[in-house]
Amino acid sequence: MTESVLRVEGLGKDVASGTNNAGGVGTLTILHDIDFAVAAGEAVAIVGASGSGKSTLLGLMAGLDLPTRGRVYLAGQDLAALDEDGRAALRGRELGFVFQSFHLLATLTALENVMLPRELLGLTDPRPAAEAMLARVGLADRLAHYPKHLSGGEQQRVALARAFAVHPRLLLADEPTGNLDAATGRQVIDLMFEMNAEQGTTLILVTHDESLAHRCGRIIRLAGGRLLN
Repeated sequence: MTESVLRVEGLGKDVASGTNNAGGVGTLTILHDIDFAVAAGEAVAIVGASGSGKSTLLGLMAGLDLPTRGRVYLAGQDLAALDEDGRAALRGRELGFVFQSFHLLATLTALENVMLPRELLGLTDPRPAAEAMLARVGLADRLAHYPKHLSGGEQQRVALARAFAVHPRLLLADEPTGNLDAATGRQVIDLMFEMNAEQGTTLILVTHDESLAHRCGRIIRLAGGRLLN
């Protein structure tokens, strides 16, 4: 049986939603009994309309939030069994992130942004590795540029270089083309899939874009916080 990099079992998430008819605190269920597993090397798209629960699910898969019910296992570790520092350490070792809004640190250069995850892990030679990753995404001449001096496409390329800098087992991409024009978005996505194949990374892509989702080997559909397939 192929190893699961990520496994979700009976996952549910509730949030407070004001007062109910009895005067108590009401509850809104965002996710209902989600079950799936992602094998090593898979490329999986999670698709759903706005409000379907995609972002909540992504946060739970990354251990940025904890479920109300159920379990998330990342690299065999039950995220709920770890404290906050333990989850952060596991994320640092196992995950790469690419976000819609880039999330680069404004006070760091492109090179420093890409070096940071390697430095946090205590990996040797962070600078040469970061320089190589920036060259791979076509930004060898932008090492000393700050995010405000880079275009949106360039910022997302820096984010890709940062995500792949530690050779993560799993890449989580959240609407990675959401802030880019169509042509730039296609270039970034092509690059992301190329790098994913080169490193043999497992990919989970959260998107509402059907054409982008169909570039993955499997599609998981969410509606109203429930799996449709």
